[in-house]
Amino acid sequence: MAEHQEPGYDAEGTDPLVRPYVITQGRQHSDAVQLDMISVVIAARAEVDEAALEPEQLRILELCRRPQSVAEVSAHLDMPVAVVKVLLGDLIGRGYVLARAPYTQQSPVHRDILQAVLDGIQRL
Repeated sequence: MAEHQEPGYDAEGTDPLVRPYVITQGRQHSDAVQLDMISVVIAARAEVDEAALEPEQLRILELCRRPQSVAEVSAHLDMPVAVVKVLLGDLIGRGYVLARAPYTQQSPVHRDILQAVLDGIQRL
């Protein structure tokens, strides 16, 4: 027999907005780093202190073994972009991730990078 579920709550009866709030410690943006949805991020180190990181941060590091846009990371994790930006800001501050500003006309973008960004945005 199926239990009655309140609107806005998942199967365990928890509010899905609570977890992102807890993960980011209530922060809505990173104080140190300004990231766009198309900023490219990549893991900077292979060795990490797993005990000092949240599970979501470990998943970000795994995804960022190859360059990813912020939008792609958000889509892969199925998390709001704002939350991913905060987590990435923390990882950048600790030296675990490097970020590159979005490409400009002075540095032409390859078609495969544009396609990857588009795919990431479409998954949102």
